[in-house]
Amino acid sequence: MKNSLSVLVIALFAVAFMAIAGPQQENQKAGPMPWAYAGDAPPNPPPPPPGTPPPTPDPTPRHTPTSSLTFTVAQVRSGNGDWHPEDHGAMPDIVAHGRPPDIIRCSQCHLHNGRGRMENGPVAGLPVDYFLQTMSDFKNGLRVSAEPRKGNAKRMAAIAKFLTDEETRAAAQYYAGIPFPSEGWIKVVEGKTVPKTKLESDGLRVKLDGNETEPIGDRIVEVPDNTEATSELRDDHSPFTAFVPVGTLKKGEALVTTGGGGKTVQCALCHGEKLEGIGPVPPLAGRTPSYIARQLYDMQHGFRKGEWTGLMQKAVEKLTEDDILAISAYITSRPAAPPLAQKMQ
Repeated sequence: MKNSLSVLVIALFAVAFMAIAGPQQENQKAGPMPWAYAGDAPPNPPPPPPGTPPPTPDPTPRHTPTSSLTFTVAQVRSGNGDWHPEDHGAMPDIVAHGRPPDIIRCSQCHLHNGRGRMENGPVAGLPVDYFLQTMSDFKNGLRVSAEPRKGNAKRMAAIAKFLTDEETRAAAQYYAGIPFPSEGWIKVVEGKTVPKTKLESDGLRVKLDGNETEPIGDRIVEVPDNTEATSELRDDHSPFTAFVPVGTLKKGEALVTTGGGGKTVQCALCHGEKLEGIGPVPPLAGRTPSYIARQLYDMQHGFRKGEWTGLMQKAVEKLTEDDILAISAYITSRPAAPPLAQKMQ
């Protein structure tokens, strides 16, 4: 009888454990905050079989609404299609060309002017010390993504291992000298519905053809206003819209500016009154909400362990995913100001 009772208790415990563990495993499979991490992005297409001739480049001259210059798609893909050279000075070789085959050019993902896109990091205007520390963290396994399917985070870690100190510093100094746009890059719009979208293989979310909409739910839907200019032509002035749930900005403002009644701390204490950054602390205002949300989640869950990450632990430990969404949306809605270090020079 005693043995039968023990077996029954173990069986009941196993059933209870499976009931608890099942959804957790499903959630892990789904990945954290899919709207921010794009963990469900389609895989990159497989390479063609050996000996397959490359496709003939489209020789048609192309234009974008924001630039008077003209490039072919092949020029854009090679990195030679710089739509706005007035944004920056001379590019270091590592930014313009990389060092094949180990290192792709920085501008391929982060763009010539460092604005980045929703699937990667906005590096324009970052303090040099913060940039260098970030690359050191990537190199030493102290900065990884909570989403294991996020391939560009793994590529950054691999690139960091191949970069020389001189190349890293050249990129850091180049991007630090480019001001982040104060307004007009990402517009934040509250609403109950959003355009229907799809994810491209690089993690960029774009609108479907037509005017179909769907409920926004508990997510931010960040899309380029002009899909062709952003996706195919990589115009680094072509703007984005971030659709957010109704009431998000008010909630985010309370969390960012007051700490939300002890749930977090005022962001201005470290990041500056206008979230413009102070010293090695990075600026935040106006930058992509997907990127901001990923960093908050990664730090909260121990995927970022760099030298300065500990300073953020108390600030993020009590945040829910809805809090992270609201904070990210509000920060993006704020006009970017010149970094405090730049204003003092």
